[in-house]
Amino acid sequence: MDYKKAGVDIEAGYKSVELMKEHVKKTMREEVLGGLGGFSGAFSLAKIKEMEEPVLLSGTDGCGTKVKLAIILDKHDTIGIDAVAMCVNDIACAGGEPLFFLDYIACGKNYPEKIADIVKGVAEGCLQSEAALIGGETAEHPGLMPEEDYDLAGFAVGVCDKKEMITGEQLKAGDVLIGMASTGVHSNGFSLVRKVFEQEMTREGLETYYEELGATLGEALLAPTRIYVKALKAVKQAGVTVKACSHITGGGFYENVPRMLKEGTRAVIKKDSYPVPPIFGMLAKKGDVPEEMMYNTFNMGIGMIVAVDPADAEAAMAAIRTAGDTPYVIGSIEDGEKGVTLC
Repeated sequence: MDYKKAGVDIEAGYKSVELMKEHVKKTMREEVLGGLGGFSGAFSLAKIKEMEEPVLLSGTDGCGTKVKLAIILDKHDTIGIDAVAMCVNDIACAGGEPLFFLDYIACGKNYPEKIADIVKGVAEGCLQSEAALIGGETAEHPGLMPEEDYDLAGFAVGVCDKKEMITGEQLKAGDVLIGMASTGVHSNGFSLVRKVFEQEMTREGLETYYEELGATLGEALLAPTRIYVKALKAVKQAGVTVKACSHITGGGFYENVPRMLKEGTRAVIKKDSYPVPPIFGMLAKKGDVPEEMMYNTFNMGIGMIVAVDPADAEAAMAAIRTAGDTPYVIGSIEDGEKGVTLC
């Protein structure tokens, strides 16, 4: 008896590392010390000394059951973008710059080419957010997971000067809410998505083209989560102060928007102020999902919301556009009970 007969292939692990090295190399920043393969990832904090009061920000998350669609379609090169996005968007939302990322892949069996494909997506997410991929782990779990299954999660660390943290403390009535377009469902609500499209959760079903989507169902649902790091950085570089920010993830508008508010302020968002991607209408209709539940589960086409002074709204919108994102004025801040009104 040996480890391979027990279900863990060490040689496959070595091959996975070799195949992923080219992708990881592209994400390196000058602060990264050493290469891939050490027991820990090393990152120099020399530059942080330039800040008055540096604050480290961290985020950890996964892609939820969206991974199941990647498995059904045998398409694994974008799901890693989702894992990075979920972590770095949270860091950027607090005013931070993501510095580095680590991934964790648990699988029933290590197929080196598949693992390398997953890491390719992780590396692409790191490139989009300018974070270095400095380490990770691939763990085979024979007997715990089916051979074809895997799960993906990650952890990111960022930094910002305390004076530049986005806290919501300066919010006031009249501030403008700007929403940045999402690429679709992102990485939240997929348990409901899979239930609604239960009959379509086959390769054939997901590869079916829908005129209303302008894509196959699988393409619409697997579209990678948008990374907003560069957009928020562009707003900052334009000299605009972001007073509050919300990453619209699990819990949709009703759970996430109040997190950006201080007591005594209320967000009022106009549902018709931006185009809702057709995948959400399709979900609501097919699943007979009430509108309130849709806005309490999904991003409904808005992945990030910032609050700025009315005088800064145009400059903020222009900066977001230069970063390649699409902004919409979707509402404003009013005095009132902390919460969100959708009208």
